[in-house]
Amino acid sequence: MQKSPEKEREEILKRYRKLLRTAKPFLKDDDAKQIKKAFLMSMEAHKDMRRKSGEPYIYHPLAVAQICVEEIGLGTTSIISALLHDVVEDTNVTLQDIEKQFNPKIASIIDGLTKIAGTFEYGTSQQAENFRKMLLTLSDDIRVILIKCADRLHNMRTLTSMAKEKQMKIASETIYLYAPLAHRLGLNAIKTELEDLGLKYTEPEAYKEIANKLTENKRSRENFVDHFIRPIKKSLDEKNLNYTIKGRPKSIYSIYNKIKKSNTPFEKIYDLFAVRIVLDVPLDREKADCWEVYSVVTDHYRPNPSRLKDWVSTPKSNGYESLHTTVMSLPFGNDKEGRWVEVQIRSKRMDEIAEKGVAAHFKYKGTDTRTSQAFESWLSQVREALESNDRGQSAVELVDDIKNSLYHEEIFVFTPKGKLVVLQAGSTALDFAFDIHTEVGAKCIGAKVGGKLVPLSHKLANGDQIEILTSSKQKPSEDWLRIVTTTKAKSRIKEFIKEENKVYVVQGRDMIEARLKHFQFSALTLEITNQLRAYFNAKDANDLFYRFGKGYLSIDQLKHWKSARELQERKQAEKAIKAPIVDTKTFKKEMQRIEEGRKESDTLLIGEDMDKVDYTLAKCCNPISGDEVFGFVTINEGIKIHRNACPNATELLSRHGDRVIKAQWTSQIKMSFVVDLIIRGIDRVGLINDVTKLISSELKVNITGLTIGVNEGLFEGKISLMIQDTQHLDELVHELENVPGVIEVSRENF
Repeated sequence: MQKSPEKEREEILKRYRKLLRTAKPFLKDDDAKQIKKAFLMSMEAHKDMRRKSGEPYIYHPLAVAQICVEEIGLGTTSIISALLHDVVEDTNVTLQDIEKQFNPKIASIIDGLTKIAGTFEYGTSQQAENFRKMLLTLSDDIRVILIKCADRLHNMRTLTSMAKEKQMKIASETIYLYAPLAHRLGLNAIKTELEDLGLKYTEPEAYKEIANKLTENKRSRENFVDHFIRPIKKSLDEKNLNYTIKGRPKSIYSIYNKIKKSNTPFEKIYDLFAVRIVLDVPLDREKADCWEVYSVVTDHYRPNPSRLKDWVSTPKSNGYESLHTTVMSLPFGNDKEGRWVEVQIRSKRMDEIAEKGVAAHFKYKGTDTRTSQAFESWLSQVREALESNDRGQSAVELVDDIKNSLYHEEIFVFTPKGKLVVLQAGSTALDFAFDIHTEVGAKCIGAKVGGKLVPLSHKLANGDQIEILTSSKQKPSEDWLRIVTTTKAKSRIKEFIKEENKVYVVQGRDMIEARLKHFQFSALTLEITNQLRAYFNAKDANDLFYRFGKGYLSIDQLKHWKSARELQERKQAEKAIKAPIVDTKTFKKEMQRIEEGRKESDTLLIGEDMDKVDYTLAKCCNPISGDEVFGFVTINEGIKIHRNACPNATELLSRHGDRVIKAQWTSQIKMSFVVDLIIRGIDRVGLINDVTKLISSELKVNITGLTIGVNEGLFEGKISLMIQDTQHLDELVHELENVPGVIEVSRENF
């Protein structure tokens, strides 16, 4: 229900005053006046605008500014930029107006935000290009991306007011791009919330189930944590350490991934929470005290040596510092055995960096030069990849490479002269060579690691000292792309290959034109090029020319194309001669019959106007009637129908949202679908007979395929069935689960 104008004004002022109170500790001189001026400008610019929820639009910039201060720790410049981040995009206010009222820096930040605007409000699917533009702002001011993350977080928090299709697109994009970016920037709390909210809209049933179960066992979990930390607290108090200690549940998204990857039910997952110990100690005592606390914890509980993570000595490149260990608790309550519990140990400074990320890291800049170098190294690689992109990958390929680097850890290696080089974990000797210089990488034939000769593909480890061996005759090949890991190396190799391929494209075109001339064709027209592409299954003209130039296709093969073309032309001519003449009236009547037949037989409503069109069901997820689905317009195969829960849904929605359309099953559908069920249980004599008898004889369902495997008394099988809809499927699954010995029945890829 919409509030009265007076109540709305009161609420706006209340939120504005809260923003000022939160920012007060770091405000200087006339900062408050500048913030007020930005607030009033934003109020005036958005005065007649409302959000989809019906609320005044000013609520949004106020909320984004609040997140910037309270959850990221940004200052006055960011507050002003957040308050004004939509005015240039959505109103008549210009960048010149902002520069005049404030300063060039704020105008520059808002310019960066404006360049990457639009994805949320308009659902455009140029996400890859938008993300590339966003990363380009790294070289100007990192606050652009931090404010954009705050903007995305508030949009996700208020996503309920959007249409379901828009929710899916935005949530998919958030999981695909923004959560990994928040992770790289060290915004751990924001990353976690973005992932959870993304899951809430992309997999609502799974999200709800996990959230409910976490709520149900909250009391027992709290009792266990109290029991676990009691002896630790006693020992820490005896050492007179200043600390806080608490247990926290793992995020819903991380639990969901654990269930999915390990194929383990919620009830069987025990590491659902972690215990965090935060020390209030001076900087020079941090490491020693963290290890002292580690000693206390492992005095009481047996540690798992393979799960010790020392990010205190070697911080992550996003600034994250913490000591993690996993220990076995004592039995508690109804547990016959102890549980594995993750314990995180860090200082108050480390905790702030862990929660607020790169913004907090720069607040403490100078405390750890290795962390600074690691983060700057990643930024440098991203900038180089982006700046050279016009000669290499498409925006989508580039974003995929950069996205994959967002979650990776780092290693620290050295040149022969002892210079420190920070690389992505998993990097090879070839990655190192390209990091030193593009020419060194291009001419690399091998390396020496610790004085020992190793191949290009040798994976590097922390502390390695590497000498690169080169040859003037060496040059990159496509095989190298399977060796390297870093974005920089991939980008440089692709550039080299693309330049080399241009030569083959020109040569191939010349060869084709010469042979066509020999065949008495006047020119290589677009029509002939398309015919050749189709015949040789080339993805585009350049691919066709390249394959001839490279020698993958011989020029003699054009003879076969020419013969096939002539045969097709003869058949078409014969068909035209035999075809009966149809008058206009008969033609229209026939078309009407086809249209009416289509209306009766089509089973899917596709598109914004809900017209019925032809379609095919995607094999990656095998949708059936009753599934929530969407349509995806392919380039060569028409519309493919995917389930919302399809493994490929997130990528399709985030990268190609403009090719996604609404899909809905009709109520009168009369057809069967192939469904693959995975069935697991305890093996016994006659089990397969009972299952097949139930399906075929009692339920009258056609079995199209059956495979069963047995291992150590347990069986797992796959049954392919002809099903009418989801209701029919649910009834069948319920009956199967009642068969003695059957423990679990699930739909494949569901």
